[in-house]
Amino acid sequence: MAGHARRLLAPKGPLARALPSYEDREGQLAMADAVERALEEDRVLLCEAGTGTGKTLAYLVPAILSGRKVVISTATKALEEQIFAKDLPIVAQHMGLYPEAALVKGLGNYLCLRRLDELRTSPEAYANSGVMRSLPVIEAWAKETETGDLSELVGLAEGDPIRREVCSSSETRIGSTCAFFDRCFVTRMKRDAEQARVMVVNHHLFFADLALKLGRGGVPGAGALPPYDAVIFDEAHELEDIATEFFGTRISRTRVESLLRDADRAFIANGLADRILGKGEGTAITAIVREAAERFFALLARLAGGAAAAGEGRTQLSRDVWTGDLQDAYHRLDETLEALAGYAAAHATAEAVTLVATRAEAVRTDAAKIVDPSANQVTWVEVRARSVSVGASAVELGWLFREGIFERVGAVVLTSATLTAGKDGSFKYLRSRLGIDDRMTVPVDELVVPSPFDYASRAMLYTPRDLPEVADPAFVPRAADRIVELLDTVGGGAFVLCTSVRAMTALGKALAGRVPGALMVQGDAPKGPLLSRFRAAKSAVLVATMSFWEGVDVPGDALRLVIIDKLPFTVPTDPVVVARSAAIEAAGGSPFMSYAVPEAAITLKQGFGRLIRTRQDRGIVAILDRRIRTKPYGAVLMGGLPPAARTDRLEDVRSFWTQLITQDSTP
Repeated sequence: MAGHARRLLAPKGPLARALPSYEDREGQLAMADAVERALEEDRVLLCEAGTGTGKTLAYLVPAILSGRKVVISTATKALEEQIFAKDLPIVAQHMGLYPEAALVKGLGNYLCLRRLDELRTSPEAYANSGVMRSLPVIEAWAKETETGDLSELVGLAEGDPIRREVCSSSETRIGSTCAFFDRCFVTRMKRDAEQARVMVVNHHLFFADLALKLGRGGVPGAGALPPYDAVIFDEAHELEDIATEFFGTRISRTRVESLLRDADRAFIANGLADRILGKGEGTAITAIVREAAERFFALLARLAGGAAAAGEGRTQLSRDVWTGDLQDAYHRLDETLEALAGYAAAHATAEAVTLVATRAEAVRTDAAKIVDPSANQVTWVEVRARSVSVGASAVELGWLFREGIFERVGAVVLTSATLTAGKDGSFKYLRSRLGIDDRMTVPVDELVVPSPFDYASRAMLYTPRDLPEVADPAFVPRAADRIVELLDTVGGGAFVLCTSVRAMTALGKALAGRVPGALMVQGDAPKGPLLSRFRAAKSAVLVATMSFWEGVDVPGDALRLVIIDKLPFTVPTDPVVVARSAAIEAAGGSPFMSYAVPEAAITLKQGFGRLIRTRQDRGIVAILDRRIRTKPYGAVLMGGLPPAARTDRLEDVRSFWTQLITQDSTP
């Protein structure tokens, strides 16, 4: 295996001159130098860059100077838009260069003009009051938008069902034979991506593209993205979880319903059913499929049992579950989908009808893979409020990263503020999960760039010992009391980060009427507006779950207290976690210490990272789970956190905060 390197060398020449001045100049230059080397020499770089190092600029500049076609992939659409709309213009301004760049989102983010036209002429446009209200908004916006990006539709609620009825997707896209092809927003986006030297995407789109490319044996032109020379993964700590979604198989009640709605519209639009009544031979077949799908998914939901009712996530399905009523229901669904595909193929007078046949066969194929999964997969069912899903997920993905990305691409950078785990600050855990081992033929470098922030004087970590165990029924009321005491100390301005929706709901209720500022709970409003309200309030309290643990930036005094209810261990009963733990144990390892603890350490570090975003920021991080103080693994978790002052006494927190206030108010 290639040698490792930890280098902190300030580059000279064009790279150093191009980088804008930044508060951590040395660290930023060191990272930029390492990225430049990876791109020039086709190396893999693992780079942990602490908050405040300016890592985005440190990889954008060498990416632009490299002259290669580079994919910049990040975790969320919000971060994707920030890189494209904020960071790339900064680089262009300081360099005097304006590289061809494209913002590339998944197909579901774009309006499909064909689907909009079919919805407009379907019976449900007139029978459904919700569609009747929202359709004019969509139609008016469609005449004005240049990008077709549905995120522009601020006048339409994020959860409005009409969005999924008019968005594009790999299953609904027809291609060059579509009557709307020349005006298609996806076509325009793809052309921009082909011309760009820098493509900004998110991890979901990257892996969707990779799944298509590898699934088709590397056929040129396959996939969602044009060919590229290098990849830079920002927020790389999320790669395994997101890759797991795309290198498995899933079918859901929602997916089947979407297929059937589109089938009905296609049949009506092409004279295979009555335009007014919506009835005909084609829609009679879709009704039969609906009935079969309902029975199939209802039986799956019943199998999930109590865990599903409690909303506790996925339930594992054993390989011998496909017998009796469930087997009969599966065969019935398969037969009706086959009939739908056959009818659509036989009456394919238009591409939209042909597409129905293709999609029906795709659902059949995916269902067959789930019923008879491969050896490296675990099968599960998940019940949510509006849908039931059944799927098969990969247990081990090291081969994918090693062969499908690192060795296929060559020049690959993985960076994040949280890639290392444990007191030794090593990349051992990341390497073990991503297949970076002795089988690698591409050289691998490592670099850790510490945060420039003075955590010791600007932040305190409070880990009380006197609260009940987190499994004790008394934990929530006692934790709420302690949160109120902490809020009284700093006057609000707090995130309360929970490890589950259940905990968020319970703490939200327990804090109602007891906080100094406005109390907000995730779900009260979309994430963006909720954060805007929180920032503006200055003394609000926001209770939230995992989506607020990372990728959320609230610099300044609006956030001065971060409270974490429990240690963020993965759900031990999740089928994928169980299977991966079993594989580690079979290989002679400790699933808890080599998988669960490092994963929790990285997530915990992300949660801590919400507090200090600039040199002027200050505040308290409180972890209310006493296990971090009482269990042997607690030292590992503590050792991976920033070097803030530490205490288990509430009096010390009060003294530290008073000292900070005094210090910052002194001229």
